[in-house]
Amino acid sequence: MWWQDLFLGFWNGFTAWIVFIVHLFGGWPEFPFYDFAHGGNWYDFGFLVGAGSPLLGFMGAGSRSSRVRQQKQPGENSNVTMPY
Repeated sequence: MWWQDLFLGFWNGFTAWIVFIVHLFGGWPEFPFYDFAHGGNWYDFGFLVGAGSPLLGFMGAGSRSSRVRQQKQPGENSNVTMPY
């Protein structure tokens, strides 16, 4: 079923970063980084979304912290608002 492949791809993509780091040091040879047996369009889509989700979270946190840094300097007019 397509939704099972999507979920499995998402899960494998989400855990791929941990598995990749462990594979670099020679651990977990029985756990594949990418499951070729389930490879297909829905699995691939889920894998890409799952692997990219931690990166998207870091990008959102970076844009949020840059807005905090754009605070008013002392002596600025308090009626002027900064567009975001």
